[in-house]
Amino acid sequence: MPGTSRLRQDETVNEQAPPAKHATASVFVLGYQPPGWRLGLIEHPRFARRMMPGGHVEASESPAEAAVREVAEETGLAVRLVAPPSAPLPPGYRPPRVAQPWWIVEYQVPPDNHLAAAHVHVDYLYVAVAEDLQPAGRPEHPFSWHGVADLPGLEMFSDAWVLATAVLAAAAGEPAAGLTAAIAGRLGRPEPASR
Repeated sequence: MPGTSRLRQDETVNEQAPPAKHATASVFVLGYQPPGWRLGLIEHPRFARRMMPGGHVEASESPAEAAVREVAEETGLAVRLVAPPSAPLPPGYRPPRVAQPWWIVEYQVPPDNHLAAAHVHVDYLYVAVAEDLQPAGRPEHPFSWHGVADLPGLEMFSDAWVLATAVLAAAAGEPAAGLTAAIAGRLGRPEPASR
């Protein structure tokens, strides 16, 4: 009909639009405290659980930059990201490489301070080593170090617990889902850490 606006069958609006997706970055922060590697976890204020430091990627930063920033804000620690195995860039390729995460996963999340509706976090998961075990700055959240034996007694989301246990076991050189050589070989030699 002339003068009316009609949608064709293939242009109908999907009333169940897919949820919004937000980029986030989380970090498995490792620190060496004799007799072994420890994992740094924050106490999340909304979820009342132990979690890896992390948060939303801002428009002006890469996920790797967000990971380092979030650790500094939430824990007061300075960290060095540990690179996962990756294909080399060919000689002569000039753009700088962005630090890659170990994993990228999607989590369904409830409404939060970024979006008033349920949505999806596309989480870039990094592994990092703390330059010092004592925070250089003031942490935003309660923060503590944990060994692999501590993890079963902590309130954590199950998926975070699975990866945290595997990362810590791999750092210690124990068999952990193929991660051992990949992680332990990239952490560097433990040096005496401050307490």
